[in-house]
Amino acid sequence: MKLCVTEMKLEETHIVINYFHQSTAEDLDTMGVDPSRLPDQARWRDFYAHEYSRPIEHRKTLLVLWRLDASPIGFSVADKIIYGKEAYMHLHIVSPEQRNAGHGTACVRETVKIYFAALKLQRLFCEPNAFNIAPNRTLQSVGFKYVKTHNTVPGPINYHQAVTRWAMATSAT
Repeated sequence: MKLCVTEMKLEETHIVINYFHQSTAEDLDTMGVDPSRLPDQARWRDFYAHEYSRPIEHRKTLLVLWRLDASPIGFSVADKIIYGKEAYMHLHIVSPEQRNAGHGTACVRETVKIYFAALKLQRLFCEPNAFNIAPNRTLQSVGFKYVKTHNTVPGPINYHQAVTRWAMATSAT
């Protein structure tokens, strides 16, 4: 089995859109996602088309695709990007049968390298739902440092929730 972690191409962004729109209410709740805040699929495709037309220094988001034996198994999205300084990342394993299989750790390690290099970052943060154990364990095992647990709305599709903030600085990669 071969893992491959690369920047996501525009024509692959349907994986992100379909993942959220096809997730169960329970899965969305585990991620802290409010289904009423999901953009409709056409608007989401237009957003990504606009983002991919911009130089990376001016993007609001950067996506990374995770493949196992050429099949997509997950992805990461960076947002709240301040180019040359910091960004926040989100982690998702798309197929339930691939969750808790250990792939996330290897994928996150490679994803971190991509974000630091492509966005010239000094710091990278991740704020998974505090009660979603898998991403919190993964971040810790990859070398992210615990910052705090607090209540916030981590992204435009999320509801107000408890999240755990993890951080990694340039010297740690």
